[in-house]
Order: sequence, then C-alpha cells, then structure tokens
Amino acid sequence: MEQAILILLISLSFSFLGFFFGYLLRKAIGRRRQGTIEEDLSRKLEQGKKEKERMLTRAKQQAQKIVQEAEKIKQQEEIKATQEREYFLRHTQDLNEKDTLLSKKEQQLAGQEEEYRRWEEKLKSGKEKILQKLEEVSGLTEKEAKEELLRRIEQESKQELLTRFRKLEAEGKERYREKAVEIASLAIQKYAPSQVEDLTTTTISLPNEEIKGRIIGKSGRNIRAFEKVSGVELIIDEAPQTVVISAFNPLRRRVAQVALEKLIDDGRIQPARIERVLEKAKEEVKEQVRQAGEAAIYKVGLVDLPPKLVELLGRLRFRTSYGQNVLLHSIEVAMLAKTMAEEIGANSAIAKKAGLLHDIGKAVDEQIEGSHVEIGIKILEKFNIEPEVITAMKSHHEDYPYESVEAILIQTADALSSSRPGARRESSEEFLKRLKDLENIAKSIKGVKDCYAIEAGREIRVLVKPEAVDDFQARKIAKEIVDRVQSDLTYPGEIKVNVIRESRIVEYAR
Repeated sequence: MEQAILILLISLSFSFLGFFFGYLLRKAIGRRRQGTIEEDLSRKLEQGKKEKERMLTRAKQQAQKIVQEAEKIKQQEEIKATQEREYFLRHTQDLNEKDTLLSKKEQQLAGQEEEYRRWEEKLKSGKEKILQKLEEVSGLTEKEAKEELLRRIEQESKQELLTRFRKLEAEGKERYREKAVEIASLAIQKYAPSQVEDLTTTTISLPNEEIKGRIIGKSGRNIRAFEKVSGVELIIDEAPQTVVISAFNPLRRRVAQVALEKLIDDGRIQPARIERVLEKAKEEVKEQVRQAGEAAIYKVGLVDLPPKLVELLGRLRFRTSYGQNVLLHSIEVAMLAKTMAEEIGANSAIAKKAGLLHDIGKAVDEQIEGSHVEIGIKILEKFNIEPEVITAMKSHHEDYPYESVEAILIQTADALSSSRPGARRESSEEFLKRLKDLENIAKSIKGVKDCYAIEAGREIRVLVKPEAVDDFQARKIAKEIVDRVQSDLTYPGEIKVNVIRESRIVEYAR
C-alpha cells in the first residue's frame, strides 16, 4: 500500500511539474508572439510615417507649383493692365488735344460766320437797290419781268422744241421697233422646233392579213366590242396589213392603239379579253402621261412643280389646239418667253414657268365648265403657284389686262408659237369642236353612262345605265339627243344616234 501511495505521489509530482513547465512554455510562446505583433505594428507605423512624409512632400511641391503659376499669371495680368492703362492715357491725351483743336476751329468758324453774315446783309441791300433802279428804268416789277422773259423764250423755242420732240419720237419708235424685232428673232432662232400637226387617225401595221379576221371576230363581235368600250372607230380593209384607229380625242386614240397592239401580239382577241386589255392600256397610258409631264419640266428646267400638276401637264401631250400639240406648244412658249425676258431684263424664271403653264386649263376643259384660262387660274391657285406666275399667264388671250412685263411676254410668245407657218389647222379644229359638242349634248342627258362620236361625226354611240334606264326611256333619250343636235349644231348630211342598253348578269360558282 505504501508503494501505491508512493507511486501516486510520484505521479502527482510529475503531473504538477508537467503542468508548471507547460505553463512556462506557453507563457514564453505568448511573449514571443506578442513581440512579433509589436514589431509588425512598429513597422507599419514607420511605413505610415514615411508615406505621410512623401504625401506632404508632393503636396508642398504641387502647392509651390500652383503658387508659381499664380504669380506668373499675376505678373502677366499686371503687365497687361499697365499696357492698357498706358493706352488709355495716350488715347485720352489725343482726345484732349483734338478737343482743344476743335474748340479753336469753332471759334474761327464763328468769326467767319459773323463776317459772312455782314457781307450777306450788304449784298442783299445792294440787290434791293439795283432792283429798284431796274424797275424804275423798265417800268416793270420783278415778277412781271420774269414772266415777260419766259414768254419770249417760250415763243422763240416752242417751234424748235416741237420739231425736235417729233424727231426724237420717230427715232425712238423706229429704234424700239427694231429692238423688238431683234429680240423676237433671237428667241425664235434659239428655240425653233419642227411643227407637226396631230391627225385624227392612227395607223397600226399588221403582221399578216389573217389577223384582220381575228380583230373583226365572228359576225363582227370583236370589233363591235372594241369600238364600244374604247370609243374609237376601227377602219379595216382599206389598206393591206393595216388597221386605222379613228378618233378626235388623242388620249382615247392612244389607249386604243396600245390595247390593239397588245391584242395583236397576244393573238387572243375576244370581247372579255378586250375589256381587260383596254383597262391595262389605260393604266399604261396614264404612266405615259406622267412621263410626258416630267419630260416637259425637265426640258424647260423646272423642278418645283407638284406631282399632280406635272400629271395634268402631261395630259396636254394628248390635247390639240387647231391641230397643234398643246404640250409642245407650251414648251415652245416657255422657251420663247424665257429668251425674250433675258434680253430685256425681265424675270426669266417667272416668264418660263408661266409660259409652260399658260394652257394648263386645257388638260381638263372637257370635264369642267369655263374657259381654259379661268380653269387654269383655279388649278394654279389650288396648287399654290406663285401669284406672279398666275398674273403672267392669265392675260395671254387678253381676257385680263396686262399687269406685268412678263404677261406681255407670254402673250407675245403664245402668238409667235401659234402663228408660225404650219403650226395650226383652223378647219380641223372646228371639226373637232363639233365632235366635242356632239358628245357633250349626249353626256348632259340623265341616265347616259358614256358616249362616243364616231364615223367622222356621222354617228354618235350612246351607252346608257341599264339599271336606271329601261327600253322606253332609251328611245326617249335617242329622240331628245336628235332634237338637241338639230337645234344646237350645224353639220353636213345626217347624224346617226345609236343608243345602246346592255344588261350583264354575272354569277360566280364557288
């Protein structure tokens, strides 16, 4: 047992010693770690102090640099202020010297003015004395003497002045006449296009004689359908391999030409297809109208016209006046007016534009009542064309008084273009007017859908609305047209009135 106690004591002793040495060891380790942290802190503090010193050094350098720059700017400003102060001092000194000089001159002028006033009074007094003596000698007052002198001068020079005035007037008229002829001749020489009369027929060449039979169709149904829808007359068998389209309306004739050429190329000619091809031809001719308008403004040199007005201008390509193509006539008037305006110093731009648009009313005069001048004025006002252009174009038929030089030039250019040899054909125009009047009579009757004057005016073909007009009313329309033609028109021979009432019933199987 004692041995066990001894072992226990020894164990406790060793445990205590182990604990004690462990404590000392841990404490030593802790002291070592604490020393390391303190060294790190010291090192970081030292680094912070060095960084602070570097930053302070840089800040001092920058501050010193800013101060130096400020001092430099201050020195420059002081130099500039000194220069300006010296300049103002010199300027003030100069002004003071000039002011002193002006004061001296004013004093001199005041003295001279006083002297002049004294002399003026002396001259006035002397003049009065001389006049008094003259009046006493002549027995006339000053006013009476002036009147007598003027009367004698007038008597002596009256005849001489009258003779000289008449001579100058005659020389001026001759000189102005020669100048006017020179300007007009120059304008014509600068723009002298060939004149080609528009006919009322169009000739189409056929590839062979067999195609004529297709155009006529069985029992003539194709040619009747074509003439009814297009409003033209087809003349066949008068010349080999040729078909002639006859119509007084150039636009209608052009549509028929395009449609017939397409039908001939395709070879399939039948009433239903004729209608479709004619509709396509109308669209194609509408595009040609637009292109004709654009070509006209390009040729004249205008670029600011609205597209709708350009299209109306293109319609003049298919409009004639006494056989003269109206679009070519308008282009010619524009170029002539422009040249004459340049020669006399007028506004050539206004003259050119007014010349091109002076007959624009003829594009729709068949659809709107009134003269083409009145219609043209309304069209140009609608498209906001310059008032100067409207003023220049509205006097070309002397319906309005001349309000500008350009208006006189437009009237002159219009006369030059229309009076040129071969430009117009009076009898043809009268014939076309009779055809238009014939169509207008039929169109004015209620229930008429469309009408066409054919056979050179010997027949008028009238299409009525089948849903609004029955057979009895169709007969009444024919009789009414006959009565009005007989009372309103003058014509040779007789005119056949052909009223057509056609009903079409269309159904679709779906």
